[in-house]
Parts: sequence; C-alpha cells; structure tokens
Amino acid sequence: MFPINETMGQYSELFMLLAAGTYTVAFIAFAWDLAKSSKALRTVDLKAAAAAGKSDAATAGPASADSASADSGAKVPVAAGAVRGAAADADRAAGHLAGPAGRAERPSSSVSGRAEAPGSGAGRTANASMKYDAERRVPARVAVALTVLGAAIHAAGVLTRAVGAGRVPWGNMYEFLTTGAFVAVAVFLVVLIRRDLRFLGTFVVGLVIIMLVAASVAYWTPVGHLVPALQSYWLVIHVSIAVLSSALFTLTFAMSALQLVQSHRQKTIAAGGEDKLGFMRLVPSALSLENLSYRINAIAFIGWTFTLMFGAIWAEKAWGRFWGWDTKEVWTFVIWVVYAGYLHARATRGWTGTRAAWLSIVGYLCVVFNFTIVNQFFNGLHSYSGL
Repeated sequence: MFPINETMGQYSELFMLLAAGTYTVAFIAFAWDLAKSSKALRTVDLKAAAAAGKSDAATAGPASADSASADSGAKVPVAAGAVRGAAADADRAAGHLAGPAGRAERPSSSVSGRAEAPGSGAGRTANASMKYDAERRVPARVAVALTVLGAAIHAAGVLTRAVGAGRVPWGNMYEFLTTGAFVAVAVFLVVLIRRDLRFLGTFVVGLVIIMLVAASVAYWTPVGHLVPALQSYWLVIHVSIAVLSSALFTLTFAMSALQLVQSHRQKTIAAGGEDKLGFMRLVPSALSLENLSYRINAIAFIGWTFTLMFGAIWAEKAWGRFWGWDTKEVWTFVIWVVYAGYLHARATRGWTGTRAAWLSIVGYLCVVFNFTIVNQFFNGLHSYSGL
C-alpha cells in the first residue's frame, strides 16, 4: 500500500479550482457564441426574405399589369401580386414546414447530409448532419480552446489526486464526481473532432461546473486509502466503465433537453407563432438531436450492462453472492431497465419525439439519484461515499 502524499492532494484541489475557473470562462464564451450567432443568422434571414420579396415584386408586376389592361373591370392594384408572393415567402422564411406527426422539420440535409443554403428562413436550424462548415465562429473557437485548457488542468488534478492517494482516483463521491466530470468533458471534446456539437458546449460545460462545485462543497473528502472492500482490481474495471457510461448519459441528457426545447420551438413556428428562442437557431432540428441521442444512448447502455455484470462478479468475489438486493444494486438495475425500455420503446413501439426525450431524461435523473442520494442517505454494503 502506497503512503498518502497530502501535498499532491493539495495540488489536486488547486488544479480542480483552476479547472472550474477555466470552465466558467469557457461557459461564458459558449453562451456568447449562441447569442452572437443567433443575431447573425437572423440578419441573414431578414435580408434573404427582403430579397425574395423584391424578386417576387419584379416578376409579378408586369404580369399583373398585363392582366389589368386585358380586363377593364379588374380594379386590383399591381402590387397585390407582389404582396401575396412576399407573404408566401415570409411563410416559408418563418419555417412553416411540418414534418411527420406534426413535428416541424427542415426539408434539408437529414438524408443527404448537405448543409442548408443560407437565408432559408427564420425557423431554420443547424445542419442535420452536424458537420463543420466554412463559417469561422470566433467565440465558439475561443470556447473550445478554453475547454481544452480546462480539461488539461482538470486532468492534472485527477492525476495528482491519484498520485497522492497511490491508487485510482474514484474511491469516494468526491473522486467519482471530479473524475466523472473530466471524462464527460473528454468525451465531448473527442466527439467534437467529427461532429460540430459546439451548441452543446454551454450545457455540457455547465453540468461539469455543477459537478465540480458539488464535489468541492458537498462531497469533499481528504486524500486517503480505500476501505478494504474496494481494494480490488475490479474497482478499476467496474467503476471506470460506470464513469464512461455516465459521461455518455450526460451528453444525451443535454441533447434530450435541447430536443424538447427545439421541438416546442418548431411547433410554435409551424403554427405561425413568433420565434422567441433565437439561440436555438444554432441547434440542429429536434429529429436530428433525437437520432444522435439514440445512438449515443445505445453505446452507453452497453457500457452500463457491463457495469451491472462486472459489479455482480465483484460482489460474488467480495461477499460470496452475485446479487443481494442492496440499495445500490437495485438502483443500478433500475437505471438499466429505464434505458432498456427507452431503446426498446423507440426501436419497436414508435416512441419517438418528446416521449423518447423524456424517457432519456428520466434515465439520467435515475443516474444522478443513484450516485448522490443513494450514496449519501441509504446505508448498505455500497456506502463508500466517504461522507
């Protein structure tokens, strides 16, 4: 057993504080990107609508004049055709295009993966393929750079905690939250290499900041040795997979929450209402969010299945039984059932749209409940929160 190095533990806490500060600045930059890009898109859309109105007036004017000269009884002004054409363009610009089951949906790149042309309407959303385009969003680039810097500092905090304790740094609630927050950021940054998910930055980084604050304020535990029951190589296997799966569930939680907001926005626009959520213009359509969230949840569910299996094997080695209906075991199984139901209902029962999003959110709330309330307030064989 390695001796405890309290100095490294103090360095770890300093790194965590610096990482939280860096993430806070990145959070502000991501929010700035949403606000700035929303205004830029609205300006482009207004110019496109005005240009469409002028074009319609230019083409409809001569035809209306000819019709008026041919029919002496017609008293309709020449500009009426232009007004009707502009109104039709305004309707299209407002995004009055409804998808299946009444869900507003862009007639764009969900199949072809090609970006939608600029100025396609005030109700438009980001490219469904979530690929990067040629536009240079400076606030977003700054936000990503700050997030990378924060992740590097965060990684130093996790590593110094591990060196100070002489073991893997996830033996209590403080270590699980700090390590889990780092994995969530790392997964987000890795996915950013292939998909433009910068619209998620405000929400993912915000959740990470909450996790670090909760770890420091509510669950802080001094660096120390593991309790005897956790001194096993199964800790590395079982908990590492649980941390990775939880990080993926964090991403899908953010995407499902955005899906609900985007779905409400699209329905409002399709019904002729005003688009009051301008920042959502940078977010892909509700259907695109739902599809990507479903794929990530499927991967995370596989990881959670292994978490449940390896936990049972570890329980047999530690306590001589695979299953004992301990509170932690029960809630781990509840999470598995909720996400299994989500995947099954969406794949075979047609549970799409807001119902699927809510089920995904319920699953993540069960994850949060399992790793906070259960660890803190329920006594059992898994009471290792360090509190």
